[in-house]
Amino acid sequence: MPLPVLRKKGDIILGGLFSLHDTVAEPNLSFTSAPPPTKCTRFNFRTFRWMQTMIFAVEEINKAGQLLPNITLGYHIYDSCSTPHQALKAAMELMGAGESYGLRDGTQSKDSCNWTVPAVIGDGGSTQSLVVASFLGVFHVPQVSYFSSCACLSDKKEFPAFLRTMPSDFFQVDALVQLVKHFGWTWVGVIAGDDDYGRQGAQLFADKVRKLGACIAVHEIIPKNRAQTAISSIVSKTHLSGAQVILVFAVEQDAAALFDEALRVGLFGIHWLASEAWSTAAVLSSPKKYHHILQGSMGFAIRKAQIPGLQDFLLHFNPTTTDALNDPFLISFWEEMFQCSLSVQIDGQENNVEGKPLCSGAEELQNVTNIYSDVSQLRISYNVYKAVYAIAHALKAMRSCVKGKGPFPLQACPDKDNIQPWQLFHYIKQVEYINSFGDEIKFDENGDPAAMYDLVNWQLSPNGKMQFVTVGKFDEVTGKQKLQIQEHNIVWNGNQTKVPLSLCSSICPPGTRKAIRPNFPICCHDCVVCAAGAISNQTDAIECMRCLPEFWSSADRTACIPKEEEFLSFCDIMGITLMVISLIGFFFTCVVVFIFRCHRATPIVRANNSELSFLLLFSLTLCFLCSLTFIGRPSEWSCMLRHTAFAITFVLCISCILGKTVVVLMAFKATLPGRNVMKWFGPAQQRAIIICCTLVQVILCTVWLLVAPPSPRQLMPRESAIVILLCDEGSGVAFALVLGYIGLLAGLCLVLAFLARKLPGNFNEARLITFSMLIFCAVWLAFVPAYISSPGKYATVTEVFAILASSYGLLGCIFAPKCYIILLRPKKNTKKHLMSKVSSDKF
Repeated sequence: MPLPVLRKKGDIILGGLFSLHDTVAEPNLSFTSAPPPTKCTRFNFRTFRWMQTMIFAVEEINKAGQLLPNITLGYHIYDSCSTPHQALKAAMELMGAGESYGLRDGTQSKDSCNWTVPAVIGDGGSTQSLVVASFLGVFHVPQVSYFSSCACLSDKKEFPAFLRTMPSDFFQVDALVQLVKHFGWTWVGVIAGDDDYGRQGAQLFADKVRKLGACIAVHEIIPKNRAQTAISSIVSKTHLSGAQVILVFAVEQDAAALFDEALRVGLFGIHWLASEAWSTAAVLSSPKKYHHILQGSMGFAIRKAQIPGLQDFLLHFNPTTTDALNDPFLISFWEEMFQCSLSVQIDGQENNVEGKPLCSGAEELQNVTNIYSDVSQLRISYNVYKAVYAIAHALKAMRSCVKGKGPFPLQACPDKDNIQPWQLFHYIKQVEYINSFGDEIKFDENGDPAAMYDLVNWQLSPNGKMQFVTVGKFDEVTGKQKLQIQEHNIVWNGNQTKVPLSLCSSICPPGTRKAIRPNFPICCHDCVVCAAGAISNQTDAIECMRCLPEFWSSADRTACIPKEEEFLSFCDIMGITLMVISLIGFFFTCVVVFIFRCHRATPIVRANNSELSFLLLFSLTLCFLCSLTFIGRPSEWSCMLRHTAFAITFVLCISCILGKTVVVLMAFKATLPGRNVMKWFGPAQQRAIIICCTLVQVILCTVWLLVAPPSPRQLMPRESAIVILLCDEGSGVAFALVLGYIGLLAGLCLVLAFLARKLPGNFNEARLITFSMLIFCAVWLAFVPAYISSPGKYATVTEVFAILASSYGLLGCIFAPKCYIILLRPKKNTKKHLMSKVSSDKF
């Protein structure tokens, strides 16, 4: 049985395919008789407006007569019922198969082969267009779709005769991906309809989003049977994914089924992104039940236009006229609109629907407000309008062909009275003009128009109606800045003005870096605090940056700050302690000097050359004071001073002790008969010994300072927050020679004092010198390994401690017993007592 068709005569007939019904009723097959005729259900007022727009454009062209003078356009329009099977059947009838059903002018025609069309406008859905384009492409019949956006239709090998006034999904997906990038969403979901439009668009979006570095939280398909269990599973997965932004790439019917289930289970707080198919769908924006979950939704819609005269055309016609009664689609429209029945006979079939009152004919469309009469969002209708005019301009160019300058072989022109579809297709591809709305109409090599979208935001008006507010645009023709957004005009779900976050993991603040979770998508990560010495000064840092050696990370790991300098300071506890100990030693030495000065005439002070004793005390004061040069911030002068002062003062000190030891030893040896050695160890010789010994150290230090002097140095360990300031010895050999020379003199003193330990006398100074040298050598032998192994300022502390310990050892062992006798045992401070012979204890 032929399909219902709406026809109008004309010199040139255009085909039209519109999904006036949303679905086809499933028949109950008994398999005992022929199946019943296909019955389409759920009339779509929006699509009927598109069909009426085609009729309006055809009549507008015919009435104006300027574009195609002396030529009238007619049409054959079929209902594809939103199914590929029905669309293919309609396309076959357009190509000459089947019978006519009725003409708008009331006449009947049985010879449908005379009604072959040179071009077809439609279909709307991509799935239907795929089937139709495959069929029409065989005959090279141009097909201009107004709503099919599947990117697959741009393949000219598969669909050679397909063109469209609807931008390809490739550009829509590009716009959606740039939107995701603009708002920084890295965890988004995508739900698609189970058709070519939804599946391919969603897959293209998912692939591009992944290349962007974002992740797909959930990717689900809405089945065409819209089974509640399947949709409930999709809603549940969406909720569990944690994604706050979900793209629904589906036609409005599939989207409605999804949102119904979301309402049922209470899935709120999701920010929905709309594909072009439902971004301005009144079937979703009009019912108040959707307002709560769809308020704040956002999507791209093709450019709209205000077509003059269209609203009057849509609202002013009489369904009781003969033309109207022969229009099967108008009858369905009227009965669905007013829920009444037009009781007429069409091909012998009673059209009265049981339970519905008869239509009076007095019903007025002006009193009804719905998607059909709403011309505020003429987007797809505008595409239909452009498709009709594109074909009309191609016909004009074809009829304007000049003989001998034609585009075909031998520069031939097409036969104006016998238009061949393949010839018309050539001219449609060449169409390029500016229409009355200022838009450029042309097709690229793939038959696609330039992509221009409005970014619309679903906002509730004060009167409770949903409004589509344009908050941006996407223009593929422009330069790099294709996407432009007015963020201050956007209202998100829940009347929020702050951009929502859609992340698998929280944003890693500065001072942390992202660490990928094992077995999770790349967008799911943990935030790990940067290691010490490394920073990140931006959110979601991939890795932390190491600070330069002289810098260290701040406490919050967001900036590199200069490392804290560490040296033996006068302000820290250790520096203060050593300074106090040094000053106390200096004070005790001064006290001893004062005591010796006051009792300089007593035998114990005069014994063994008091001049050497005062010189030794002077050198000890220098030893205590030179330890202070090791405290404080190292500088070039302090580094040179501390090592040379230490070396020279200690040699001076040891030289004095060496002189005293030699004198003691020689004094007792000189008492033997025939010995006259004391003349070689008088005061002048003692001074010479001290000067010579000290001069050697002075020469060593001078050479040291000239060749490789000690200098300040910074140690900057990579894993430490401090910069260690110390004095570098400059020359390790020189430092070793200086210490070795001190050790040599100390060892010599120890040997000589040890030899003189058993000399007779109540006051044997050799014993005291022996003890002091033992302490001195023990301290400095322990100093070497301790100094080498001590880190940072503790090496300096070790050196100061050795100086102070050895200085106190010399002061205590040599001068403390003398002060004891002077102050507490004055009776022993006599020449008689000191010269008395007693047997000496063994040492």
